[in-house]
Amino acid sequence: MEKDEIWTSEEYGKSHEGRVGALLEDGSSPKPVYFASNSGGFGWEVSHWSVYDGGTHPQRPQTNALQGECSCGWRGDPRIVDRTTVGDLPFREYGWETAGECQNDWDRHITAVGATTVPLPAELETRLQDVAAAIERLGQDAPTAALKAARSLELLPARTAHGAAHDARGEDQENVAAALGLGLGDSQALLARYGGWSHYG
Repeated sequence: MEKDEIWTSEEYGKSHEGRVGALLEDGSSPKPVYFASNSGGFGWEVSHWSVYDGGTHPQRPQTNALQGECSCGWRGDPRIVDRTTVGDLPFREYGWETAGECQNDWDRHITAVGATTVPLPAELETRLQDVAAAIERLGQDAPTAALKAARSLELLPARTAHGAAHDARGEDQENVAAALGLGLGDSQALLARYGGWSHYG
């Protein structure tokens, strides 16, 4: 049984989680399909695009189109599912190409998000890339030293971002979140972590 497939970006995390959404012929999204356990008493609700194949056991609608979706509310253009030449192939097989197009749409959405965030100075961007590459090279010859270097990077926010987090806390939080490419909750959690205050306080 297919589980929902989620796409994530390391930089934006849960603020921009992507998936394939199914659309019916009228443009609406179908409800999750309930699959009962063979032993009875419990079951699962599944919303993976591949379960909407028009099957009758359990009853489930047939999707007309697939669409890239993001947790931020973005929706890609609907992509019509072509069934004219699929023969007896199951939907989970002939639908993969359309699902892949939806993921490409989401990838372009993530690129667009990045273009709207606050840019880093080119010199700093280059230095960060150089440090990352240097640690990777170090790991090939001295993995323990590479781990120590990576650990040093983890400690940098406490030393360098504390003041910035407190200053940003006084700015418009919607603007701060947009500049970071994060949802408001994730942005505020990041500021709290770097600034050393409780996000829930």
